[in-house]
Order: sequence, then C-alpha cells, then structure tokens
Amino acid sequence: MDVVTDWTGTLAALLRQAYHSSQDEFAKRLGVGLRTVQKWEKYPDLKPEPLQQQMLDMFLWQAPEHVKARFGLLLQGPPASTPPPPTPAPRQEWTDDDMNRRELLRIFSMAGALIATPYADDALDLDRLGHARRNTPVDLDATNQYEALNAHLWQVFMLAGAKGKVYPLVQDQLSTLVRSMQRPTSQAAHARLCTLAGDLFQLAGEIFFDGNQYTEAAHCYTLAASASKEAGAWDLWACAMTRHAFIGVYERRYADAEPMLDLAARLARRGDSSLSTRHWVEVVRAETLAGLGDFDGCQRALDSAEEVRGLTGPVHNGGWLRFGGERLPEERGTCYITLRRPDLAEEVLTGALTHTLSTRRRGGVLVDLAALGVQQGDRDKLLDYGRTAVALARQTGSGVIGQKLRGLQAQMAALTTDHRVRALNDDIDALTAV
Repeated sequence: MDVVTDWTGTLAALLRQAYHSSQDEFAKRLGVGLRTVQKWEKYPDLKPEPLQQQMLDMFLWQAPEHVKARFGLLLQGPPASTPPPPTPAPRQEWTDDDMNRRELLRIFSMAGALIATPYADDALDLDRLGHARRNTPVDLDATNQYEALNAHLWQVFMLAGAKGKVYPLVQDQLSTLVRSMQRPTSQAAHARLCTLAGDLFQLAGEIFFDGNQYTEAAHCYTLAASASKEAGAWDLWACAMTRHAFIGVYERRYADAEPMLDLAARLARRGDSSLSTRHWVEVVRAETLAGLGDFDGCQRALDSAEEVRGLTGPVHNGGWLRFGGERLPEERGTCYITLRRPDLAEEVLTGALTHTLSTRRRGGVLVDLAALGVQQGDRDKLLDYGRTAVALARQTGSGVIGQKLRGLQAQMAALTTDHRVRALNDDIDALTAV
C-alpha cells in the first residue's frame, strides 16, 4: 500500500487542511514531531521513514469518506510508474487464515490504530511506546500509553465494517501486554497491566464473536475475567462474564447463560454505581428470561435496565462498557420477538430503526422485523426486511447478522412453499455457508 512517494509533502498538507488541523495538531494525531510535518510540507521530495510512510498511507486510506472525496485523483496514486493499490476484494466473513497472516498484516501495527481514529483528542506517544517495548521494567507512564492505545483500538473496532480486519492490531497489542507482564513491575503497574489485558481480551472476544468463532471468543472472555479478577476490577470482570453469557444467549442455550449472569450481577453491585454495568447485565438477563419463556421476569429485567436513564455523568467508557440505554428499544423488541409477542414488538422495533444505529445493530433490528413478519403471517414484511438484512450481512461480512439470519430460517421454514421465501432461504444459505 505504498501510495505516497515523492509527493509526501503535498499529501500531508492536503490531509492536514482537510481535517482543519494546525501542523502541531496534525503531528500529534500521527504521533510524529512538529518539525517532521514542517519538513514534509517544506520539502515535498523528502522521503519519510518507513513507519512514517505507513502512518501517512493509513491516514489516507482509513480516512472518512468525506475526506477521501477531496482526494479523488490523489487516491489513484502517483501518475508515473508506481501502480495504484489493488481494488479490495468483496468483503467476506473472516477466517482463521485471515488472522494467521501475521507477517502481511503486521504493517498496520499500533500506529494504524491511531491513524484510523484521527479525531481522537489524546495523542499517543509512539516513541514512548517503542521505548516500553524494548526496556524493563514497565512503569506507570508506559501503562498510561497502553491504556490510550486500548481506547483507540475499541474506536477502530466500532468504526470498522469488517471487524476481523482489526484483529492483527489487537493481537499485536496483546502480545506487548503479555511480554510486559513477564517483566519486573511494581504491584500498581502489574494491576494496571492486568486491567488492560482484561480490557483487550474482551475486544479480541468481540472480534471472534462477530466472526462466529464462539469457542475462541469464550476463551478470550475467560482470560478477560481472570485478568480482571487479578486486578480487582469489578465492572470489567462483570462485563467479561456478561459477554461470556451472551454466547449462550446467542446459541439459545439460555439455561447455561443464567448462572453466569447471576455472577455478573453480583460483581456489578460491587463496582462503580455511577456506571451502567448492572443495567447492561439486566438487558442480557432479560433476553435469557425471554428465551426461557418467563415473560414477567423478562419485563422486570427490562424495567431494571431502564433505570440507566436515571444515571448522570459518563455512564460508560465507549470500550468494554458501551451501554447507555440507547439500545433498549431494540433489546426490548428482541425479547418480545423471542416471547412471540408481535403485538408488543412492532412499535419498539420500528422505532429503533429510525435511530442512528451501527451496522451490526441495524442488521439485528432488520432480522427481528423479518421475524415479526413471520409471526404476523405477513410475507411481504418478511421478504422486505429479510432481503435488506441479507444485503447488509453480505456487505459487511458480519457473523452476528448471519447468525440471526440462521435463526430466522428456522422460523420461516413453514413458509418455504412460497418461491419468494425459498429464494430468501437460499440467499441465507449462500451467505452463511462455511
């Protein structure tokens, strides 16, 4: 992806202007010195260091679409002998082979995480991180930088269309944290490293979960719980247990999920009462009780989750804890679909679809609305929402949407005498084929 050569200065200047940044702000976002940016712009033919080259490349190719649009000709690459970057292949569900291409994907490294989130306010000190990789012991300043990078990685995950593409970045950072744990540290630094590992193992689990790799996700959540327990991080531990339990919910093994959620609820009560941890546990508990056919218990859990709206201040961190109440309509709708209460589900699901949703969340709502069509005997509704969900899953390669579509197949089996429903069923088969 060597898209910048002797026109580095031009690219740097145009990117900086597109982001409305000063030279100093732009330098901080890239993790380079101010003088480096100044030299790039003053001497366009100056060849950057290899890491700086990758940073500029990634800054361009990971830029938001409205920024890329300003560089339509520039994105085609230099007009001379340097070939343009290859056209990306259509997104597909990621595989173990994709993850194991470590040497090829290693170029993204930690800097890629920073560049993919150029609007982050806190700049990473890449020199400081590099020093921490090479020297012992690990001090609190280094763990502060690791914490900042973890936050960036969560942002990359949230923004990525194909979640599996983020894994090499997470793997690299996990390797760094594990190596750091093997070095002499103070008790405080060790606790911080355990907290960071618990955070990042949850992110790795989320990536595996999106790729339908449930066994690997469960291992990640188990390690996250162990690291969080070692650090005494109650909310982090509760979230790891909740994610682990959600695998059971997603595979409709509701009885397996229930004891994990009981533990998560106890842990959350020992955590920070200003955070939304205990309310998120209640949301997942509601889905579990819906799967067990307990309507009243599900309603009570949903009502407890609604109490999150009474919290003030920052109730989540946008990383391992992201629940703020925005998802409650779609979660409530999912519960009502599971309980086969279309009379209650339709209003909340159609309302949820009017909100700004992530791709994965939107896909989930679409599948639930298709299931609503099955329960109401409305084949047009089933087909309209089902086809849209299939298109979204095909576009993103999300295993989460694919898994929900497989659940939809079971519900619409009795309708496959309709050739249109059979065609939708075939599309889901093709989409989710291993």
